[in-house]
Amino acid sequence: MVRPGRFKFVNSVISEDEMEKEFLACMGEIKEETLDEIVGSDSSEFVVDSIVKGKVIRVIGDEVVVDINYKSEGYISIREFDDPSEFEAGKEIEVFLEDLDEFTGHLLLSKRKADRIRGWEKIMEEHSVGNIVKGKAMRKIKGGLLIDIGVPVFLPASQVDIRRTGDIAEYIGKDLECKIIKIDKERRNIVLSRRKILEEDRDRKKITILESLVKGEIRKGLVKNITDFGAFVDLGGIDGLLHITDMSWGRVSHPSEIVAIDDEIEVKILDFDLDRERISLGLKQTSANPWENIREKYPIGSRITGQVVNVMPYGAFIKLEEGIEGLVHISEMSWTRQISHPSEMVAIGDMIEIVVLDINEDKHELSMGMKQIDENPWTTVEEKYPVGTVISGRVRNMTGYGAFVELEEGIDGLLHVSDMSWTKKITHPSVVLKKGDKLDTIVLSVDQDRKRVALGMKQMISDPWESSIPEKYKVGDIVKGPVTKLTNFGAFIELENDLEGLLHISEMSDSKIEKPEDVVNVGDEATLMIINVDNDNRKIGLSLRACVGMDEDGEISEEAVKAALEKAEASAAAREKDEAAYEQEVAEAGE
Repeated sequence: MVRPGRFKFVNSVISEDEMEKEFLACMGEIKEETLDEIVGSDSSEFVVDSIVKGKVIRVIGDEVVVDINYKSEGYISIREFDDPSEFEAGKEIEVFLEDLDEFTGHLLLSKRKADRIRGWEKIMEEHSVGNIVKGKAMRKIKGGLLIDIGVPVFLPASQVDIRRTGDIAEYIGKDLECKIIKIDKERRNIVLSRRKILEEDRDRKKITILESLVKGEIRKGLVKNITDFGAFVDLGGIDGLLHITDMSWGRVSHPSEIVAIDDEIEVKILDFDLDRERISLGLKQTSANPWENIREKYPIGSRITGQVVNVMPYGAFIKLEEGIEGLVHISEMSWTRQISHPSEMVAIGDMIEIVVLDINEDKHELSMGMKQIDENPWTTVEEKYPVGTVISGRVRNMTGYGAFVELEEGIDGLLHVSDMSWTKKITHPSVVLKKGDKLDTIVLSVDQDRKRVALGMKQMISDPWESSIPEKYKVGDIVKGPVTKLTNFGAFIELENDLEGLLHISEMSDSKIEKPEDVVNVGDEATLMIINVDNDNRKIGLSLRACVGMDEDGEISEEAVKAALEKAEASAAAREKDEAAYEQEVAEAGE
């Protein structure tokens, strides 16, 4: 499109070259020639993308008209002026000559770009890499902050602080002092670092602090970080470690119980290593050690009250005062009760009375007891239950080797399986007793040191092996009884109540028997011959094969008895070996 006045047409014919030249000028392809036509060949040099001086002519609407001493005037948006006084008529200003508007013939100018270029030029002249600048954080952009130091420059998020911050937006509107770490003049780009200044300041302070450290001195610090093992405290340029064990004289489960981030605290310098720049701090050491006069405050044997603060499988920790705790071991909780876990006796928060048993000042250990508050009942057991005393008690518990009979609350006596019957081999107390049964027993022995009372049930009657059994049962006699139990080597036969005899597998038949149940079963009624009566070992041996020669009247000839006894004598060693092994097995099960 050709605006009026752009070309002058005459009746003469123009060449194609002239027409093309005019067309290209209209399309902006030959700006310099076009501008020359506008401003005249005698004007000062005109350079696009340069700063020129101009004078404000007037304001039309929202545009400021500026004369740059060319034939055409330029227009600038009023929004590019920060101060109204800057666009007063006659005001001289610098503007940036951007281009020519081909449609209006006006020059395109920008004051803001001119100001920015001048600002950059000033910054470039006055500063270099390593210089310190101060500016206000304008806004948050991708990767960091935009800082105004006369021109907008970039502060990366990683360079805002020594430690990573939560949200860098909190710095917006604040004046920040930074160091220039990069300048790109061609791209007009400057990168800043606030972190560099902070690190340099910290390093200077660190040297000063390290040179002035004295063991034992008290210093103020700021808690900067908390871990499971302690807290790091900033002493004003260098961090020291406040370990969890040095936070309190009392129990600390986690450092956050004692300190919080940004807390200002007073700490004691415990130790430091200048080469490794490590400092050990103490908080509890700023107060008196409560263990210093522990023996005077809590002498051994004294009765005191404390609070249960922790319960472990091996005992309970009792707090006496801040920084002073002691352990009541599970073995010191009761004279008489069998305690599986301390929680059966105490719970966290309970106030209990205890007795001080022992003190170790070096390890800060205090041993205490609960049971010592009461008299030890075992000190009078021997007087209350002398040997031979008949006691009536209830079966409180049973094990494989016997039954525990309660004599009084907290005092049990053991009735061993071997003391339940004179005549019957009892392998488990449940054969004759059950939990809760009330029975009479006699005291056999008292071991006050081991806290044991042995009881007997069979001793309540006379021993039949010393009176009736040897007279009643003779070798060669024929007896009858039911099979009560089978073993791998034979069968036990009940001769009378609580009296059994052994039918060994070798005495079941003249033929070889692999298993006792091939001949007899539990409950079978058997007729047998007595082939052995051992009063010392309380055993009666029986034979089934000897009864093969018995007549209809149940009689056996003397010759048959003699032959049976001779055969029994030949296998006696095998019987004794099997019985001994069986008794050993029962004894081991009882233990």
